[in-house]
Order: sequence, then C-alpha cells, then structure tokens
Amino acid sequence: MSDTKHKWIDLRSDTVTQPSEAMRAAMAAADVGDDVYGDDPSVNRLQDYAAELFGYEAGMFAPSGTQTNLIALMTHCGRGDEYLVGQEAHTYKYEGGGAAVLGSIQPQPIANQPDGSISLADIEAYIKPDDMHFARTRLLALENTIGGRVLPQEYVKAATGLAHGKGLATHLDGARIANAAVKQGISLREVVQGFDTVSVCLSKGLGAPVGSVLLGPKAFIEQGKRWRKMLGGGMRQAGVIAAAAHYALEHNVGRLAQDHANAAALAQGLSQIGQLKVGAPQTNIFWLDIPAAACEPLRQYLARAHIRASIGPRTRLVTHLDVSAHDVARTVEVFQAFFADWRDQ
Repeated sequence: MSDTKHKWIDLRSDTVTQPSEAMRAAMAAADVGDDVYGDDPSVNRLQDYAAELFGYEAGMFAPSGTQTNLIALMTHCGRGDEYLVGQEAHTYKYEGGGAAVLGSIQPQPIANQPDGSISLADIEAYIKPDDMHFARTRLLALENTIGGRVLPQEYVKAATGLAHGKGLATHLDGARIANAAVKQGISLREVVQGFDTVSVCLSKGLGAPVGSVLLGPKAFIEQGKRWRKMLGGGMRQAGVIAAAAHYALEHNVGRLAQDHANAAALAQGLSQIGQLKVGAPQTNIFWLDIPAAACEPLRQYLARAHIRASIGPRTRLVTHLDVSAHDVARTVEVFQAFFADWRDQ
C-alpha cells in the first residue's frame, strides 16, 4: 500500500482545518488596533456582525470556546452559585473544571438522555430550594450539537422556558451551533432562541484558525470583558484572527451540509465492515466500536495510509472542510483492506 501519493486525511476533529487562501488574504488585509482599548476595527466588525447574525445585542471575541463558556458562567453566576449541566457537556466534562476552580461555581451534573438532551423532569428536580444548605441554582447550560447530536427546537423551547419560569438564566455552548442550524434547515437566529447567552466557536467546522464569540445583552458582555481580561484573554492587534473568523461566518456556514453528507457516506461505508459497529451521524460526527485487539494495528495501518484518527474501542470520527468525498472513499477503502486481512488472522 503506497503512502506517497495521498495527502493526510485527518478525522480526529474539525479543529484541524487549515485556513483557505481566501481566508489568509482576509487576514493579511485586516485593519488592526488594540482590542483591549476597543480600538481594533476588525474585531469590532466581527463582534457586531456575529451579534446581528445570531440576534443578540452585543458580542465579545475571545481566544477559545473554553474561555467564552467560562466567562459566561462567571458572569451569570457568583461565588457559591450553581449551574445545571449535562454529564456529557463540554463545560462540565472537558474544560478542566474551570467553573469550579476559577469561578467558585458548583456544577450540578445531570444525566444526558440518549438524544443528548436533559429531561425536563430532571432539570426541575435539580433546581435547589431557597435554603442556606444549598448552592443557589442560577443557570441552565445546554450544548448543541452535543456529541454530534442535534437538540430539537421543541425541546430547546421547553427547556429554556422551564428554566426562565423558575428564575434561571440560560446559556448555550454553541461550539457547533451552525451545524445544528444547517441540519434543521433553520436560521442562526432561530436555533439560539431561548438562550440569554451563547458561545459560538469559529475554529471548528467553520474553519477559522482560532477564536470564539460570546453573544448576549450589551451590559452582560461589558461585564464579561472584565473576566476576559482577568483570564488572560485580552488580546491586542487581534484583528488578524478576527478577520479569519469573520470570513468563516460569512462563507462557511452553508457548506457544513457537505460535511454532514460526507459523515453519512463514511458511516455508511464503514457499516459494511462486519467487525465494526457504526453509529448513524446526524451532523459531522459519529462513533464506532472497534474490537480492542484491532485498535493498535489499525492505527498503524491508517497512519501508513496517511489517515489520522483517534482509534480506540470507542472511536469518534469527524468530517470537516478539509475532508472531501474522495477522502471519504479512500478512508473506507483503507478500513476495508485492513479488516479483510485482520479477519483472516
């Protein structure tokens, strides 16, 4: 099997995308200033554009979604407060415990349902009474998509309505919210309805090299800027990366449908291999179960074929703008070749 004529196909995450030539040109031409002073015109244009696009009063650009989520949690909640969150949610499981460590905020994790939602009954049951023995429940934080699964709009409306009815604020970790909108065929404004604030990652499927925006009421965003500075997120001539993020929002939302189609084709191809159990993707992410004994030799085999994947007994594969339909066909071919040999061992 030759490995010299194939580019690397990277299926580990949609964070691995490379900026296009047009995006690089936008970066090179960006007007810049000192964003801590509010003087960077490219950052200001991005923030205003994103706020208008999603239907919020204001926006704040930050280096990462981890930081925009943490800023949101620390602005919504004070010391000794708590937020309700899914066990599988990024803000709880994959962001280093920042809310607790840096914000003195108690997470109240709740089991996610198979579709990624948190049951309305569980949300209501975990809201603490007004009693000195309990942390003060202040916020419901949801994630969409979550593990590639899309939260249905009727569920989002019910969950955010329940939270608001109980006096809670609502925050959305929208790292892949554009995928959810495209999958459902609705606007970016519609997909975030019901959330007081939303974090939108621009460096995943949208293809920017770095950055996220936090969107919400103007007073909230102004308060959040203080936390951003404290957390080390106050950047100077950030317009160079803001221009890439702006380009991503303008040009790379609709094309996410191709990533979804490629994920479906990849899952379909791999499902023909008897040794694999393959999930059905809703967006650009799906999971497959691989026999443990096959994992290490498969990882090496894929590497020789210039395919990167985080292979394990439970493997996540992710498509993105740098994975083409040809790459999908090539990946299926390599998996099939490996398991044809491995089956005979």
